[in-house]
Amino acid sequence: MAIRSRNKISAEFSTASMSDLVFLLLIFFMLTSTLISPNAIKLLLPSSTSKTMAKQSLTVYIDASNHYFVEETPVSQDFLVEAIGNKLQGQQDASVVLRADQSVPVQYVVTLIDAVNKINDLTQTRHKVILATKPLK
Repeated sequence: MAIRSRNKISAEFSTASMSDLVFLLLIFFMLTSTLISPNAIKLLLPSSTSKTMAKQSLTVYIDASNHYFVEETPVSQDFLVEAIGNKLQGQQDASVVLRADQSVPVQYVVTLIDAVNKINDLTQTRHKVILATKPLK
């Protein structure tokens, strides 16, 4: 009487669960990579050796085409005071970080400083403007 095994050993390998895992990892990395964007507006910042760090309340960008952006929202020069005033409403000592391209004329920087000073006069606050730079190489 020969004893035979009823279970046959199969040499096949199921890859269905492995493909599910690969797709889940792919979706995870695609989602996390799109969430990371330190500066959505491409700028070449001026270089400096100073290392002043401040708590930033609001970021204003001026790109190479001399367009203003308040927290990545395009704003015309005429509505700069209103846009910054709305963002800084309720704050007394806020820091406005200016990220201006190195090719921007000084007049556009002065226009932003004047807008913040006008907000200070109207609301009796002490907001300040800080110019963002990159490290000198």
